[in-house]
Amino acid sequence: MSAYLTPLTGPADSRVTLLDLALGGPGPDAVPPRTPHPADTRPLLGEPLALDLLNTRWDTPDGPRDLLADADGHRIWLASAGLADRCTADPASRAATRQAREALHAAARAPRDPQSLAAVDRLLEHGALRHRLTPTGPSAAVEVDDPAWLAGWLALDDYLHLLAAAPERIRSCAGPHRLPLWFYDTSRNGMRRWCSMAECGNRAKAARYQRRAQVTAAR
Repeated sequence: MSAYLTPLTGPADSRVTLLDLALGGPGPDAVPPRTPHPADTRPLLGEPLALDLLNTRWDTPDGPRDLLADADGHRIWLASAGLADRCTADPASRAATRQAREALHAAARAPRDPQSLAAVDRLLEHGALRHRLTPTGPSAAVEVDDPAWLAGWLALDDYLHLLAAAPERIRSCAGPHRLPLWFYDTSRNGMRRWCSMAECGNRAKAARYQRRAQVTAAR
């Protein structure tokens, strides 16, 4: 394997994902939160990298959309994910990222399915985290067998960290979506159900109110 990122210094423990390391690591010197690209019009932004990749497909009144359907959308997603300066934006990279997205989607929908798990494992073989001890202390570098796999591999690794932290907090929106958006529930009580309370949550409340009104009227 060849390293396609410069060595990344900092402790790599269960609280630090490879994306954290790639973007500078958490702590007082961490980089600011990711800033979405101005042309990124997806309805849900800012989720952890793995779920943000899943959310590159979503529903619209005019039908399904796919941000990775073309080269421009791929570049927009890399920018929103904070990876534009680290990952290639070429056809091979887009194909690899789409393949990682398919594996993530299958695993998220069927987290106990052996075939889905095996598919993620196969793609994880494209990369590794190489630890080294240097005169200035521990360092780590992400290594992939092909630079096209860096973004997808980081997303797969991020998903593993989410599973290790709190798998029950990985949720898909309970709204009536053909392509539900995914989110990591950081609410205090862990009871979030909607990608957006202002949209899906309010629609669900309105639907419940209407059903109750219909039942009352029928009595």
